[in-house]
Formats: sequence, C-alpha cells, structure tokens
Amino acid sequence: MTDERGTSDARGTVLVTGGFGLVGSATARRLSELGRTVVIADLDTPATRTAAAALPRGASARFVDLTDPDQTARLVADVAPSVIIHLAAIIPPGIYKNRALARRVNVDATATLVKVAEAQPTPPRFVQASSNAVFGARNPHKATGPVTADMPMKHSDLYSAHKAEAESIVRASSLEWVVLRLGGVLSVDPKAIPFNADALYFESLLPTDNRMHSVDVRDVAWAFAAATTADVAREILLIAGDDSHKQLYGDITPALAGARGIKGGLAPGRKGNPDDDDAWFVTDWMDTARAQEALQFQHHSWQDMIDEAARQAGPSKYVLALLSPVIRAVLKRRGAYWKQPGQYADPWGAIKRRIGDPSPDS
Repeated sequence: MTDERGTSDARGTVLVTGGFGLVGSATARRLSELGRTVVIADLDTPATRTAAAALPRGASARFVDLTDPDQTARLVADVAPSVIIHLAAIIPPGIYKNRALARRVNVDATATLVKVAEAQPTPPRFVQASSNAVFGARNPHKATGPVTADMPMKHSDLYSAHKAEAESIVRASSLEWVVLRLGGVLSVDPKAIPFNADALYFESLLPTDNRMHSVDVRDVAWAFAAATTADVAREILLIAGDDSHKQLYGDITPALAGARGIKGGLAPGRKGNPDDDDAWFVTDWMDTARAQEALQFQHHSWQDMIDEAARQAGPSKYVLALLSPVIRAVLKRRGAYWKQPGQYADPWGAIKRRIGDPSPDS
C-alpha cells in the first residue's frame, strides 16, 4: 500500500523472508522497535523453532519452504503484507556446495515470490536483498572505485550471477521495488558469525589486498526498515558503512580476531595478482552517499565495532590470547594455500579444490 509519492504505508504488515538469518533477525528487531507488525518466514528447523520462541514484540513466525510455489502463495495470501523484505538466500561459501539447491532458492524462489506478490489485490512493496557481488571481480590495481549503482553488472561466479538474475527479475516486475546491494555484513556478536572449518578456509583464500566495504548488521537492519517506507521506489541503493569501513581483507579478519583475543593468531594469506583481473573476489568499496541520504542508516564506525567486539569477548579473550600461537599453527596448515605453488591468491581455484564449483551457471 503506497501513497501518491510511492512511499509505503507504515501501518501494514512487513513479511521478512529468511528472517532468522543474521540480517533477518536484526531487521525484525529494528522493525519491532519501530512498532511495526512483522511476520518472519523461514525454514522449519530446530534452530528456527528456538529463535521463534524469543521473537520481539509485534513479530510472529511462519515456517515455509519458499521453493514450494503452493506454500509461497498461501503465505503471502494469509499475511497480506504491505511490504516484503526478501532476504532468503544461499550465500558463499555454502552456495558452491549445492548449486542446484542454490538456484532454486536464490533465483527460482525469487521469481515465484515476485509472481505471487504481483497477483495480490494490493501488491506490496518489494525490498530485494542484493549484493555488491553483482559488480563481479574487481582488481584494485586497475579498477577505479568506488562502485556506483549505475555501473554494469558482471557475472564472475555463481553468487554474483544469481544475485544479478534475481535483481533482474525484481526490477522487471510490476511491483514497487527497491533493491539494496549489501557490502560485507559483520556483527560484533561472537556467536553470530560461523566459526567452522569451511568459514576459516574461505577467509584464508581471499586476496589480502582485495577491497571490502564492511557494514555493521545493525546498520543494515536500519536500512531495510527505512526502505519499507522511504521515498525510494524503484531505486538501487548501495548499503555499507561509512568511509572507515573501506578496508582490505588482510586487515579485517585480524582486527576482529584481535578484538576477541586472538592477537597474531591468524596466518598471513596471499595478495592478489595485479595482472589478472579475474583472480579477485566479488567485493569492492561502494559509493553509499545516495543510500545514506535516503535511509540514514550509518551509525557504527569500524572502530566502534572493534571496540564493542572487544567488550563483548569477555574473559575468553584472555584464554585465546594464550592460545594464539597454537591457533596460528593450526590455521596455517588448514589454510587454502598451505603447500600450494604460486605467489598470488587464487580464490576461484581454492574454492574449487575444497568447497565446490564456483563458476556461473552455463
């Protein structure tokens, strides 16, 4: 439901798909703080059942498989949302493990949800979660930056291809859409970011001089909540932190690990090849000026996050500090380039060796 300016009605229900994920949970909390009625749609798992028992005021959960068109149609008809925030997706590194499922979730389910939304008596505003990955691999030695919303999309891997295709589906629809392209979403909560073998391996394969524009998940939540009502219909907005969040991969993980006590506990990675424009991961610094003007979402600087992460680490940071040499030795041997030939990082080759085929769908 919108007014004559294309501004969404704040009184209606907001449907958040993938609402128990990192961004979804923060977005639901922010919408609840604003007094909005929120329905979270996510898969029925023990983890989501536990999360559903602790939802904030004004929020409820619906367990649904969005790859099932009938379930999706029933969900939207029952909820009758004024806004859909579509966050449900399979992202790296998991996306490379199950390509077929990733396509059903990232592309096919988006197409179904858009079609169902278009068929509603009062079609909702559709806020699509996209990524700066749609700009493809960016060689910082050659590519001028930051990227801007009007730059062409480039398919460098399966994830960038899926996000670009999903965007195109949304933007071609008759809905009042808004696309938010997210930078590298981080959290100060040590339990929020996966700390497993795949995640550690993935971090180790990224070129250390690859540019990445980070953003606090709470600021992302502010952006999504604001996009439900702001006068931004049919705009593409780039969502990342202030200029202090323009970082290099080789600086980000050590800073966060150090805040939690692991000082010097990470083995150094490899720089990217300055002569190979494709041998980089799909991130870069972004021009967030228009998004900040419209949504007013940037509240946590990079240093704010590091300081808060250190406070939240608790007594465990003293134990981890003692264990840092052991952690470093273990991670070095489990890293992507342990005993691998060559001088430069090879992110796509490293992904293929251990995780799965990263190439776009043929």
